[in-house]
Amino acid sequence: MSKEIQSLEAKLIPLRKKLTDHPLYRTLEDLDDIRLFMESHVYAVWDFMSLLKALQRELTCTSLPWQPVANPRIARFINEIVWGEESDVNEQGVPRSHYEMYLDAMQEVGAEVEAIEQWLAGMDTLENMLDYIAKSDLQPAEKAFLHFTFATIQSGEVHQIAAAFTFGREDLIPDMFIEIINHSTKEGQGQFPKLKYYLERHIEVDGDEHGPLALEMIQEVCGTDQQKWKEAEAVAITALERRIALWDEIALRIGAEIRA
Repeated sequence: MSKEIQSLEAKLIPLRKKLTDHPLYRTLEDLDDIRLFMESHVYAVWDFMSLLKALQRELTCTSLPWQPVANPRIARFINEIVWGEESDVNEQGVPRSHYEMYLDAMQEVGAEVEAIEQWLAGMDTLENMLDYIAKSDLQPAEKAFLHFTFATIQSGEVHQIAAAFTFGREDLIPDMFIEIINHSTKEGQGQFPKLKYYLERHIEVDGDEHGPLALEMIQEVCGTDQQKWKEAEAVAITALERRIALWDEIALRIGAEIRA
């Protein structure tokens, strides 16, 4: 691992700890809490695919006529994630995207999926996404989370997109989902196989291989350009801050429902 990666990860330790120790996990005590969490978190599950597709566009060849790519190892990594995220198999062996698996898990626990489905149906083009997000009736932290994702994508800067993907998503997911499993009710884990399968699938796939390869991708796209490393660091910090703010908002809403 390069000294730049080591330095960047060291700077992220306080934010990662704040996230993995977040009080939100301890509020997920019953089904109503999990439903509310999933109804908000689903937007982050969905927009992950746009980050991934942006990387596929930049780091693999998706145009015609085909040309060999600069780094086949990174291209393989991206294509493997696309294959898995877009067409994995669910707990019954049926091909499903991870987003669709999440919707299935939401329905299993009685969470509403209509809002996210209607939101997706109203979208237009990538160029209009920031305006669409701003005008939506989503919660403030949900809007900020999505705005950051699509502003990063629209920048067209592959090292920034890779940083948002790696440090805000791929490298983070195992720790985050372990916390959710640890703090969810034992009854819920046994009752709802689709949700349990979704969480465990992410831990298995992302923790074993994808996380380390994502760090290699960062090294590849930043190289020896110190300005790119600085920008990647800024994006990584913001990605974690947006996630923490989303968790803060969900925790407050759960607390408000408990008090009501």
